[in-house]
Amino acid sequence: MDGGDKLCVQLLIELRGHVRAAGPGAVIHLVATDPAAPVDLPAWCHLTGHAYLGPVPGAERPTYALRVSGAAAETQDARPWHVTPT
Repeated sequence: MDGGDKLCVQLLIELRGHVRAAGPGAVIHLVATDPAAPVDLPAWCHLTGHAYLGPVPGAERPTYALRVSGAAAETQDARPWHVTPT
């Protein structure tokens, strides 16, 4: 997923859609130039239960990987830092 110059909040909103489409076990690579991405992405993975795999070595642009978990918590559509109550 190419997040370009988007801020992390917008990246996480878009990432939610990619996570849903990819399904459990898929690895997603996120290109993100936002300086907060190396902090926000692992924190979001911890919050939701997806596995943060870290920076992708050798990538031309800042790229981070995560593995989709089938048991992950959903977040609110417009508020990716808030887990949807079950």
